[in-house]
Amino acid sequence: MISGKTRLLALIGHPVEHSLSPAMHNAAFAADGLDYAYVALDVRPENLPAAVTGLKVLDFRGFNVTMPHKRAMLSLLDDVDEGARISGAVNTVVIEGSSLHGYNTDGGGMVMACREGGIELSGRRVLLLGAGGAAAAIALSLGAEGAGELRVVNRSAEPARELAHKLRGAGLEKVEAYPLGALDEAARGAEVIVNATSLGMKDGDPLPVPAEYLEGKRAVCDAVYRPGTQTALIRESRRRGAGVVAGERMLLYQGVLAQRLWIGREPNVKAMDGAIS
Repeated sequence: MISGKTRLLALIGHPVEHSLSPAMHNAAFAADGLDYAYVALDVRPENLPAAVTGLKVLDFRGFNVTMPHKRAMLSLLDDVDEGARISGAVNTVVIEGSSLHGYNTDGGGMVMACREGGIELSGRRVLLLGAGGAAAAIALSLGAEGAGELRVVNRSAEPARELAHKLRGAGLEKVEAYPLGALDEAARGAEVIVNATSLGMKDGDPLPVPAEYLEGKRAVCDAVYRPGTQTALIRESRRRGAGVVAGERMLLYQGVLAQRLWIGREPNVKAMDGAIS
């Protein structure tokens, strides 16, 4: 029941009507009898500063941030964690009084999803597709998990080189950047493939790697999720016998990490999972 004491949380992005986050978070609050409510708010880019001010004035406890606001959010915050700082992207904000604290839980969510799926990361050679904010956050968490080697491939070579430079500065030693034209070289010997591009979000999107890369004992992790269906990458990987982590598992666990930050306790993961499965 919504009451005068209900604490509010939100997702802001454009668009947001497809999001599973409200169902996921509200299921956990209902299951544990917590007086919180989570809503999705469609915010156009030009209205982002005003929207953030409004959330603070209205005493929201915090909010999630999705496309296209993850990078623009940085300049509106009082401080950020390492994942948000190095990736240049924020997906979770905690409001404490007049202060806004930014985090990126995408990388931690991917690592937790890999643990759930029995995918070993320590010492493994990882092919990371993409060099944006999600890719950077995932790369940091993979490094913290002990990934042995990280090969970053991006359609444009310069963002991949910039990300590799940032990651080395953060203490990841074995990081190399490759242009898309060198994908064959980058994929050679890779044991884990992580898709952190946008490919797979729409019907008709090509696979982010040739289908033959999905053979054998490789594990395939997708940061993309599509409500009610699987991405082509996950379908093809399963068909060819690869171990997989689908995007909705990362969605679940980045949400678990965000909710911990907001409510200061362990969320009801079973209820969250049931809401999106």
